[in-house]
Amino acid sequence: MSTAVLTDSTACLPPELAEEAGVALIPLHVQVGRRSLAEGVDISTAEVVDLLRAGKEKVGTSRPAPGEFVERFREVAHATGADSIVAVLISSAISGTVEAAQLAAQAVRSEVAVEVVDSQILGMGMGYAAAAAADAAYAGGSPEQVASVARARCGATSTYFYVDTLEHLRRGGRVGTAQAILGSALAIKPLLMLSDGEVQLAERVRTRAKALARLEEKCLEAIAAASEDVVVDVAVHHLGWLEQAEAMRDRLRETVPQAGRLDLVELGAVAGVHTGPGTLAVTVAPRA
Repeated sequence: MSTAVLTDSTACLPPELAEEAGVALIPLHVQVGRRSLAEGVDISTAEVVDLLRAGKEKVGTSRPAPGEFVERFREVAHATGADSIVAVLISSAISGTVEAAQLAAQAVRSEVAVEVVDSQILGMGMGYAAAAAADAAYAGGSPEQVASVARARCGATSTYFYVDTLEHLRRGGRVGTAQAILGSALAIKPLLMLSDGEVQLAERVRTRAKALARLEEKCLEAIAAASEDVVVDVAVHHLGWLEQAEAMRDRLRETVPQAGRLDLVELGAVAGVHTGPGTLAVTVAPRA
């Protein structure tokens, strides 16, 4: 294989799916006090949930340093024998990960060619895109073709999510302060989405029950909007809300039996820092 595919840990790719697809991973970091912990290596999602619920330590996140990308690019090239790498990474509007990867790509350009794809999303939408890109690479696609597959899949993906509180997003600067205060003051339960690479308000809903119902409806609308001959993969994400996620997955399985993959995936530690416990999200990813 001349082209390898790498994504970051915010893709939330289950290890077995990453291995099956042949996608390499690089972790982002959770900052706990003065400690920097690699997501999925030094700290788990469950540990982040406990930290956030306890509220005793300052918890934040950070991108991989360019040097970490340099090391990982070299490792992937050596392990796979690839002479090029397509890196499908978290939206540049949310994280500086793309910038770090681009700096690293310049540093290793004499050893391996790296094409950096700004996914404009995160979560399993990015994971599905990375897996599709890996399939294209195994089929002999050029780096440009592999990157194009990833961009097309990301661009066709819809992601909606509900959070019990906007406070974590506000603290991390991932949603406007005024908007967060407005939602809190009026006891509104916001339904959010990823659009143009950023977290944006999709709808204001009065109660949690109505917000969750609208979340499911948004998922069904996104599936219905896909062409009839296109297979659609769906992921239900959660953070500290397994029962609610399982219930939604089961209802979707009955409602859209024609869907491709239907995955139940715990939200990663890094994304979880910014959304907080009580998060439910749906990703709809047509295989266009």
